[in-house]
Amino acid sequence: MLKRFFDICLSFIGLIGSSPLWFVFSLAILLEDGLPIFYTQERVGKNGRIFRVIKFRSMIKDAEKDTGPVQATENDPRITKIGRILRNTAMDELPQLINVLKGDMSFVGPRSLRPKEKEVYGNPEKTNMEDIPGYKERLAVRPGLTGIAQVYLPTDALRTEKFQYDLSYIKNQSFLLDLKLIILSFWITFRGKWQTRQSKI
Repeated sequence: MLKRFFDICLSFIGLIGSSPLWFVFSLAILLEDGLPIFYTQERVGKNGRIFRVIKFRSMIKDAEKDTGPVQATENDPRITKIGRILRNTAMDELPQLINVLKGDMSFVGPRSLRPKEKEVYGNPEKTNMEDIPGYKERLAVRPGLTGIAQVYLPTDALRTEKFQYDLSYIKNQSFLLDLKLIILSFWITFRGKWQTRQSKI
């Protein structure tokens, strides 16, 4: 209950405080690549419930038309110029504060995965995400805007490694751990290091 109350308060404050940035980012996206400014994606939430996240568009139009859902990489050619800035600072995820306020997500938790999303490395064509150890266990909690795997691992790290980090978070979660991960996330945003394959912190 404390975690949910914290999520509601922080997301409400975040939406109000970030409102000028919404105008700036919307204008930048519009000037570089036109409409749409926002896009939605299906994600898997707590207990396997499917919901839709809202994000600023950071890729070219119809980026996955021929490939389907594919995990983004550090220097992904599908990402626009303004999109690269948004992704490096995680500002493309600002609209997900609405998802946190609604209860689809939490501020801290495992990353919300897209159904049937393919990995970049490993053996994506033959690896079923649901069969990776830890997948079902991580559905016991709400997915987060940030989390232990997001902070300490590269974006394109293998899911086998990410899921182990997620399970560690679920086992050891506490208000102080959430606070630490939120502070580290702000630091990574300030440094623009979210998409790096090196240490983010």
